[in-house]
Amino acid sequence: MNGKDKIIKRLDRNIKLDYIYTLISNLNMQSSIWVLYLGYCDMNLMQIGVLEGIYHVTSIICEVPSGAMADLLGRRKSMIISRILIALSCIIMLFSKSFWLFACSFITQAMGNNFNSGSEEAFVYDSMKLLGKEQDYMRFNGRLNVIIEISQAIATVAGGVLAEFSYVWCYSACVMIALLTLMPLLFMVEPPILHKNEGKAKESGKEKRILQHFKMSVHILQSNKKILNIVGYYSAILAAYTLLFFYSQQYFANLGLNKIEISFIMLLAGGASCLGALSSEMMYQLLETKLVKLSAGIIAVSMVAYGFDILFIAVVSFIVASYFSSMLYPVQSASLNKLIPSSQRATLISVNSMFFSITMLIFFPIAGGVADNFGLVKVFMGLGILILAIVGLTVKIRLK
Repeated sequence: MNGKDKIIKRLDRNIKLDYIYTLISNLNMQSSIWVLYLGYCDMNLMQIGVLEGIYHVTSIICEVPSGAMADLLGRRKSMIISRILIALSCIIMLFSKSFWLFACSFITQAMGNNFNSGSEEAFVYDSMKLLGKEQDYMRFNGRLNVIIEISQAIATVAGGVLAEFSYVWCYSACVMIALLTLMPLLFMVEPPILHKNEGKAKESGKEKRILQHFKMSVHILQSNKKILNIVGYYSAILAAYTLLFFYSQQYFANLGLNKIEISFIMLLAGGASCLGALSSEMMYQLLETKLVKLSAGIIAVSMVAYGFDILFIAVVSFIVASYFSSMLYPVQSASLNKLIPSSQRATLISVNSMFFSITMLIFFPIAGGVADNFGLVKVFMGLGILILAIVGLTVKIRLK
């Protein structure tokens, strides 16, 4: 086997290992119970909203620098740092008793997610690009989202069961899983970055100044408005759905459901998300750009349907919203990566995450305040109306 064949084999192994990495890293048991846990620790919905706001302020500050570090120093190293920070955040969360200690946990978790967000996607896309398989990325991303949904579904049920007996068990398991995720990373290899002005791959330019890197990223954003259109639109839609996902936990608890029953609803929604991710490529081939607006519109209607304040309708609406939101992730990812050069990939994907964080920073505290004063139903209905307005305002903007 010659040197080129060895490189190809190692890059191909990256893709397989990322499936394993994604499966383990998304066994995030706290995702379905953290709102309930903070409530158990005497945090009200406004405080929970502020904590989530702190998380996203941290993301706004750290997202792009962490992406630049991934581009300049290595995506694999950034992913390793990510897992260590996630484990640390769970430890802090477990032993926190005050608002500010919870804030430290949220800050650490945000930094951990920042180091992974642009890094993993850039790591895999560049591996596929060097293998000549970038045209298969949407299919890969769809499968990846299926794995994410399966993993999160398992975590949701396991987290609910563990939390029903003890929150300590749940967060201790989260620490172990975060550390276990380091295993597949140890067998991955850093793909060389293909520079646009060169006909061959070369190792990441560590000698480049970070300032120059940022200037180039800003230039790309200024010269290609389509990137900003994609980032802005999806950030608003997916942030609204994220609020629905998190606050639905409290909504179902308010209706008298216990943690295991709530976990079962989350499991059903996870199954719908799996179907959505699997069908995303087929649906896009059928509907093309219409899928983006149609999915957002259906998510909006599902949120408004919470206004009936009936458990069955809320559960069905939640499941429908989960199905259509999961179709948007592969489309957005493929759309962005086609427009981004390899040398700035992690940085500009991090810009996308930063926009999402800015949107969440605006949405979450406001939603928490409205929920405390007027109830969660009003929050869901308001978000649904907002999404419909966004879809209407962007009807003539190309998002592909």
